[in-house]
Amino acid sequence: MRDALRQARKGLGKTSPNPAVGAVVVKDGRIVSAGYHRKAGLPHAEIEALAGLGNRAIGSTLYVTLEPCNHHGRTPPCTEAILRSGIKRVVVGMLDPNPDVKGGGCEFLRRKGIEIETGVLESECRRLNEAYIKHVTTKRPFVIIKSAMTLDGWTATGMGHSRWVTGEKSRRFVHRLRDRVDAIVVGVGTIIADDPLLTTRLNRGTGKDPVRIVLDTHLRIPSNARVLDHRSSADTIVVVGPDIETSALSRFEKKGVSTIACPVRQGRIDLTALMAILGDIPLTSLLVEGGAAVIGSFLREKLVDKFYLFMAPKILGGGDGIPMAAGPGASRMDQCMGLKHVKVRRLAEDLLIEGYPEMK
Repeated sequence: MRDALRQARKGLGKTSPNPAVGAVVVKDGRIVSAGYHRKAGLPHAEIEALAGLGNRAIGSTLYVTLEPCNHHGRTPPCTEAILRSGIKRVVVGMLDPNPDVKGGGCEFLRRKGIEIETGVLESECRRLNEAYIKHVTTKRPFVIIKSAMTLDGWTATGMGHSRWVTGEKSRRFVHRLRDRVDAIVVGVGTIIADDPLLTTRLNRGTGKDPVRIVLDTHLRIPSNARVLDHRSSADTIVVVGPDIETSALSRFEKKGVSTIACPVRQGRIDLTALMAILGDIPLTSLLVEGGAAVIGSFLREKLVDKFYLFMAPKILGGGDGIPMAAGPGASRMDQCMGLKHVKVRRLAEDLLIEGYPEMK
């Protein structure tokens, strides 16, 4: 199953809205074939692993990180291919949480005489597809907060200077995150202050650009902002309030930029309403990169599913910097948001803290 998980990770960021799935075929104690789901619409992991095996699959065991599908979608059911192959045993990491297909694949194969074992390395399999699980069960995207700060908690100086808080290794990690998510979210203030590209820049020009989403209630984004440049294959979506005139949006449509009119709450984009809209697109995962007002709003509305917090060995040494999150916070320490399943790692001189919020 660990080998199947390694296969599945090859598809991370490329299969949305489908899950990342890996499979290996074992016969006489050794792996004879392996495969993974490469992209939505392409063959599933089981089909990839079975391709070309022929009679060698007879009597073998298939290890797969997610329950084989038993329904017709963009590809035929994997269960039918498994039955045709002559496989005698299927070991599954986790059942499919999709309420439309939950348990169907394993139960179908069991009725056909295939030996089934489930729940092997289930927690690792669920962690691998945490975005898929959130989206398929709630129709909302999985929300990740990313922030880089000094040891005394500032993301930028009082003048707004933030290049660079962390080192090169941390920045490379962020680009790997971008490669694996469906979309990046920033506020228009970040666009005005930093004019970022919000693209993925990995070695040798590899990497997938995420959809770029700009929260801009009053349509303040400059027409020459680099995020509007469509040399990238990724879409840019500008989210505005409901009162923006259609004529004001036409200049963006000429650039090939999409706009979404979203309800407003307390003068800002209603993020809860926006999550429903983005989930319907469908976008399964969002990386929220700032600024402080946007991150503060996501925290107060309890929309965050995961954190990646980078700490650099620097001290701003004052009280005039820009914090990770703006707006009112907890009034007591026992009201603070805690993190669970915390991992801490070194990235050169920086620390990366990864964790999940404990909602109260």
